[in-house]
Amino acid sequence: MPRAATAPTLVTPASPFSPVPRAADSDRRRTSASVVLRSVLEHGPVARSIIARVTGLSPASVTDYCARFAGVGLIREAAPPRRAKAAGRPHVPLDLDDSRFVVGGVHVAVPYTTVALLDLRGRVVVERRLKHGSTDPARVLARAADELRALLDAAPGWRALAIGFAAGGWVDRETGTVVEHPLLGWREVPVREMLGARTGLPVHVDGHARALVGAEQLFGRARGSRSVLHLFVGNVVDAAFATNDEVHHGPRSQAGAIAHLPLPGGTEPCACGRIGCLQAELSERTLCRRARAAGVIDGVNPMRVLDAAAGGDATAVRLLVERARMVGRAAELLLDVLNPETVVVTEIGVIGRADCLAALRAAVGPDRAAAVGPTSFPDSVLATAGGAVALDVLYRDPLGAVARLDHASAEAG
Repeated sequence: MPRAATAPTLVTPASPFSPVPRAADSDRRRTSASVVLRSVLEHGPVARSIIARVTGLSPASVTDYCARFAGVGLIREAAPPRRAKAAGRPHVPLDLDDSRFVVGGVHVAVPYTTVALLDLRGRVVVERRLKHGSTDPARVLARAADELRALLDAAPGWRALAIGFAAGGWVDRETGTVVEHPLLGWREVPVREMLGARTGLPVHVDGHARALVGAEQLFGRARGSRSVLHLFVGNVVDAAFATNDEVHHGPRSQAGAIAHLPLPGGTEPCACGRIGCLQAELSERTLCRRARAAGVIDGVNPMRVLDAAAGGDATAVRLLVERARMVGRAAELLLDVLNPETVVVTEIGVIGRADCLAALRAAVGPDRAAAVGPTSFPDSVLATAGGAVALDVLYRDPLGAVARLDHASAEAG
């Protein structure tokens, strides 16, 4: 449930009775707008009086924000509930208007790029996967931008608010840059600038684990949780942590870099020279190499291991369950340090198999097993990661998001 939007009384050292600075007023308005729109997302269709009650804002403020949101097309009036004949005008509930706006999502993984459009509820409207012919960043981003434009051209009823970009590795949200992604060979790639120049849309950039924490809090099983840990285990292994709806980024967005965390029981040599680093031990590359050595698959697609297990291959099952158990050990380490209320794990075995989820929870331990679960977006996790970056910005500053789009459109025009 959204928290009441309250602003502290700020004073300056020079004058203890001076008024609240304009910057604080702006922050307060942005926060108030955010909690109102999130209330509609979480409770809609919902009456204005209920929004005022759950947010702590005055009825007049709620009415004002709702009028602004309706004016720009973010919310709409829903059909009033049927009621017995009674005096007075029935309350007209409000709901998201998910028929006008979408956000673009771009997620760059090691083997392919995922491009998608998502609606305001975080649902994937359309999704495409573009296998890398080259991992040159200029080519990858140009192709993603062109595919996004093609998706939008094929759906003329939608208007794109912004583009969200997510990837593993070290991604700096503030500068919109992929600072380093060793598996792709990317260094200091100005993603925001490159995608923005090619699409003419506002572009927001973040790491995929942090993006998925935001998605879980807005649309998934972590909604309402006071603290959330997300552990992403793919070719890249990283994590993100949020408390009270704020994702921890750290200086230049380096938080969550756990690739070289030593994993108890690990045996895999790492490029850093040590044994049992988290990413070396748990990456999908390692899973596929072990599966090839055991004769389970003959390629590099981890989904083939999952398919083999579904077909009854005992070796494939063993590899997946053991990997899930090791992921559980990693989660246990992070639980000991961070003690989150909710833990979300994105890993193919945990997503797709009950025995892998059971192995994960057993490794975490019975006292905390119930707090650990798979991603809320099993069929579209990478598309969701990309779009969630833009949706997080929207729900934190809804009126600003529309203003940035109008500004970008005016400049492009």
